[in-house]
Amino acid sequence: MTAPYEYEIHLPPNAEKGRTYPVVFTLHGKGSNERNMFSLVEPLSGEFILIGIRGDLRLGAGYQYYELKSLGNPIRELFDAAVGKLESFIEYATEKYPIDPVRRYVLGFSQGAILSMTLALTMGDRLKGIVALNGYVPDFVKTEYALRDVRNVNVWVSHGEYDTVFPLRIGEETAAYFKPLADRLTFRVYPTDHGVSPDNQRDFLLWLKESEQG
Repeated sequence: MTAPYEYEIHLPPNAEKGRTYPVVFTLHGKGSNERNMFSLVEPLSGEFILIGIRGDLRLGAGYQYYELKSLGNPIRELFDAAVGKLESFIEYATEKYPIDPVRRYVLGFSQGAILSMTLALTMGDRLKGIVALNGYVPDFVKTEYALRDVRNVNVWVSHGEYDTVFPLRIGEETAAYFKPLADRLTFRVYPTDHGVSPDNQRDFLLWLKESEQG
């Protein structure tokens, strides 16, 4: 099987042969790339396998996973294809690298957060957890996708209080959607625009480490 996406992988520097490790797959925002996400998770590099997945559609100097009709309105066939390819990529990487299949996390920002939450809903407990930074769940995912149980999935959702791309109410609506579905939901708001503050990064890194211990 070949990888559906280009990617960058970082194995723990002292990885032991025959041992499996937790993994964080990162999904970047529209017009960005996998390397821009690495700094967010680099502090985990001694304990986790880190895999940055690059979108396969060019956008300016960067990439995206799907195109939009308008803000918040994905082109459905491209979005559906991206979700399927990301699921396939996660399975591909799990077979190829020393990844523990019950300790898989997906972390995404903006477009990557939208896909992270969608993957939680389509993969269920095939993922141990997700971190969704400044995103939302498309309505067609909620109403038309075959959704899996996420009660045992660790779900971190955070949003910028002053987000000018996706207003705070979108983050609050997203948290309200997940609240009855996910027993292990954490929702946080940070005094930022459409970005990730140092406090947000510190908190979700601690949350990921605690998820591994719990």
